[in-house]
Amino acid sequence: MSKADEFDSIRQKLGNVSRRDFLKFCSVMAVGMGLPLSAGAKIAEAIANPKRPPVIWLSFQECTGCVESLLRSTHPTLEHLILDLISLDYSETLSAAAGHQAEAAKAQSVKDNKGRFILVVDGAIPTKDNGLYCRIAGKTALEILNETAPHAGAIVAMGSCASWGGIAAASPNPTGAKGVPEILTDKTVVTIPGCPPNPYNLLSTVLHFVTFNKLPELDQKGRPKFAFSRLIHENCERRPHFDAGRFAQQFGDDMHRKGACLYKLGCKGPETYANCPTILFGETGAGTWPVGVGHPCFGCTEKGVGFSTPLHTLATITNFTPPTFFAEAFPNKQGLPSGLKSFAAGSAGLVVGAAGAAALTGLGKKGQSDHQGRNSGSGEHDHGKEE
Repeated sequence: MSKADEFDSIRQKLGNVSRRDFLKFCSVMAVGMGLPLSAGAKIAEAIANPKRPPVIWLSFQECTGCVESLLRSTHPTLEHLILDLISLDYSETLSAAAGHQAEAAKAQSVKDNKGRFILVVDGAIPTKDNGLYCRIAGKTALEILNETAPHAGAIVAMGSCASWGGIAAASPNPTGAKGVPEILTDKTVVTIPGCPPNPYNLLSTVLHFVTFNKLPELDQKGRPKFAFSRLIHENCERRPHFDAGRFAQQFGDDMHRKGACLYKLGCKGPETYANCPTILFGETGAGTWPVGVGHPCFGCTEKGVGFSTPLHTLATITNFTPPTFFAEAFPNKQGLPSGLKSFAAGSAGLVVGAAGAAALTGLGKKGQSDHQGRNSGSGEHDHGKEE
């Protein structure tokens, strides 16, 4: 079969989309991974390759949220993903087989595809008491992971629990839950944290591996840089309000309803790396991510933030913290923003004091006293024009 015929076959399975739309999809995936548009052709060729990469998906201490997130992806749809792009040889949630048949299928796939299959793990691994708190088919999660991982071509930890323990490892962590990298210390593990993680970050990682036969560039925590190199705070649609000092003080107040920054409600965007504002969730339109619908970021992609720091405590900001005297976007009825009253009074006192001092020292020139009065304020506000 020629490449053109292979492309046509894939297009038909996608719903008979045009050749242009198929290549456009591949180009968009390339850009999403930080690759040049020209890489789209290579991705298209990899997708059209009849030898689909085998995937074994292991689930341990988890809530199935990671799989549920994958089920709701539409570009591509789940059926296209597991029937056309990859060969999902084992998944407790999605496998047609069950019991002994499912375990036999997994063992056969590992044997036939040593060094080639992609191992995806969601859920933490309990290690206390030899891992007896999670058992599947008579074996502990710890045993299953240690038996399967050495034969994988690539290992992906899907979700916060698999990446660094997540909610299962939250204090006091009674089962000794750990993430995959903490157990497979001699392996390169791609971590895709999130609760739940965005399915497109997994898809992009798999396509990168299939296309270039190597993993995407990772940060120090094993996360793909194309998805986790920027703070949520940098691309948040509420960021301009943060810079201007416009904050919601409580849920449902006027500023919250008008879309102001959620920093004072405990948003962890300033210390959390992820692409949530740009990728979004659920295919339901603009603004479909936690901050977009009015809830503070929980910091679920950051170890030591999500499931560790109380939700409504202020985030740690590495560059600067906004002054508490910034004006609100919409002043109160008296015309003076409530947050400015004490600051304005103090500034006025400084202005008068500076003018008086200038007069007493013989520097009563109007321009000089005005100049000193303005400079004795915060430097952030204009206290009036020169008369």
